[in-house]
Amino acid sequence: MSTPPGLVTLHLWGVPTRAVPAAAARMALDRRHLARAPGVRFAKLLGTGSGRTFSVADADPHRWALLVAWDSAADADAFETGRTVRAWGELAAERLVVRMRPLSSRGTWSGAAPFGGPGRTRCAGPVASITRARLRALRAAAFYRAVPPVAADLQRAPGLRLAVGIGEAPVGLQGTFSLWSDDGALRQFAHRRSPHLEVVRRTAAERWYAEELFARFQVLAVEGTVGGRTP
Repeated sequence: MSTPPGLVTLHLWGVPTRAVPAAAARMALDRRHLARAPGVRFAKLLGTGSGRTFSVADADPHRWALLVAWDSAADADAFETGRTVRAWGELAAERLVVRMRPLSSRGTWSGAAPFGGPGRTRCAGPVASITRARLRALRAAAFYRAVPPVAADLQRAPGLRLAVGIGEAPVGLQGTFSLWSDDGALRQFAHRRSPHLEVVRRTAAERWYAEELFARFQVLAVEGTVGGRTP
């Protein structure tokens, strides 16, 4: 089992239409910068979308994301003054940064367990979750048909503060980042809402995923805005 990182950050940058080509280009340019950044354990440059169907139709070219697992909070702080954040600051009309501490994680992402392993820790205050899956090609159609009822129910779930579809750039939305008022609200959706429970049942029975990950985090800070508001 891997040791949990000292800190996990999620950046969301909203860009105007004129900056969309430059933002897409940064998805390639920033890979090299992240590979050399001190303290980076795991990093993913991500496209975003509504997460309502998890198809390309969901994609939002005006919002881009960066998820990083850090050795320490000090490494994350140093990154904030570096060239990647400065470059995005020149493009973006708004920015949201979520700083998190892993509570539990199950599964893998690109063969790694970037957020540690299973845990039973509960916490007071807001929490976040990341779900991510790589679909089996022959099971994709059934998965896409099953998603809309769950996505619609998620938007109505009590305690939800933000939900964003995420996928490894440049295309393909394979997961969700969600922010919740507290741990109880997240658990209520995950374990008691009928549409989600039905998809969980079918996932096991029909083996939709070649790889999957579910991680839960304590939210330490939320800074900035997304869609003109702080969630």
